[in-house]
Amino acid sequence: MRILFIGDVVGSPGRDMVKEYLPKLKEKYRPTITIINGENAASGKGINEKIYRSFLEWGAQAVTLGNHAWDKKEIFDFIDSAKYLVRPANLPPEVPGKGIAYLKVNQDEVAVINLQGRTFLPAIDCPFKKADELISEARERTPIIFVDFHAEATSEKLAMGWYLDGRVTAVIGTHTHVQTADNRILPEGTAYLTDAGMTGPYDGILGVQREAVLKRFLTSLPVRFEVTEGGRNQLSGAIIDLDNKTGKAKKIERVLINDDHPFYG
Repeated sequence: MRILFIGDVVGSPGRDMVKEYLPKLKEKYRPTITIINGENAASGKGINEKIYRSFLEWGAQAVTLGNHAWDKKEIFDFIDSAKYLVRPANLPPEVPGKGIAYLKVNQDEVAVINLQGRTFLPAIDCPFKKADELISEARERTPIIFVDFHAEATSEKLAMGWYLDGRVTAVIGTHTHVQTADNRILPEGTAYLTDAGMTGPYDGILGVQREAVLKRFLTSLPVRFEVTEGGRNQLSGAIIDLDNKTGKAKKIERVLINDDHPFYG
């Protein structure tokens, strides 16, 4: 089995890249399933039902979220009925939606888990303990478990990778929007990448207009961050090959498409 994961989609530039390149990536890599992190997909913060459904129509089987999950209030109108939308599992139990989804693939099932870190992010329930709970549940059904760990600190992401090594197929980090080059298979068979990177504006700063970010650093004044529109874009992610029977990863490869790394079919 092969999983294609596309990192944080930012605004309409990111959505345009998914729409244009997902069919090409599917043709080149032939992934069995595709998972997209869509927590920044609506104007740079949050997601709405139209975008969620578009991702599924374009070829994704699941959409994960993160700390901006609730930034578009309309999510409360559809998240409980969105079967393949996965928000951070370690939020309080009263929160709507779910933190794990199961995808049926021929005779196999894939569990998709979304967790959120706590270092430099709002204090929520422990992602490590929640991972233990959900992995125990998932392993009753399948050995194939994909974890999107949406976290700020590289140390916390690395800790999660080592903590889950051998118990899940992959731990892929999101949130920081800069693709890291540390893709590897950990000793017990878990594919790991600290951050899959961002899908959206290539010439902004983490997807937003440079001028606003520079003003914030230079003056310390509050500014409004807007998604960079009309420029060059990029797509970032990862491909994971795995053994269907054991759930162990066999290979992880980074995906990066931009003007400096053109796509070759």
